Amino acid sequence: MISGMNSPMRERLLEAATELFYAHGLRAVSVDKVIDLASTTKVTFYRHFKSKDDLVVAYLERRAVLERDGIGAAIKQGDGDVDATLRVISEAIGIIACAPGFRGCPFINAAAEYPDPDSPIRRTVDAHRRWNRAAFEQLIAPLGVTNAGEVADDLMLVRDGAMVAGYLDRPATVAASFLRSSQAVIGAGHSTRR
Repeated sequence: MISGMNSPMRERLLEAATELFYAHGLRAVSVDKVIDLASTTKVTFYRHFKSKDDLVVAYLERRAVLERDGIGAAIKQGDGDVDATLRVISEAIGIIACAPGFRGCPFINAAAEYPDPDSPIRRTVDAHRRWNRAAFEQLIAPLGVTNAGEVADDLMLVRDGAMVAGYLDRPATVAASFLRSSQAVIGAGHSTRR
């Protein structure tokens, strides 16, 4: 971001980008389309973002905050009870997948559109995925699983599958499958404690 402040215009540009990027894809949406939807000018756009990539990064960072807040709330609500937390997360996945216009995980979608691991977009995706994996490790910490990293990797795989299936399947089916799969992964990891 060129401008250091969170101005109302910057927020309008981000809102427009969020609507367009998620519905149509990152590469399919031009800066001009975002500018038109935000009812502003190119000069104003470039005061807030030096490039489209900067806008995409800001969009992904905004989505990351929402997801992190949701997972953090689920962990807090579960209060150390891993199964209760997984139930809250699975219900949230079902609700999200039910939302009108659901098109899957914005981070998986972004990674598909920006395969270069050195691009700022992929670095943003990778940073969020590292956070998500760490959240899964935090979630299972009370169980004392010795292979927590591997279990967190497996939970990420289940999460990714649920987000893709949420776009293709019925939300209730996806939520129930996420819960069963997560419980099985944790159970398998817990049974291999050393």
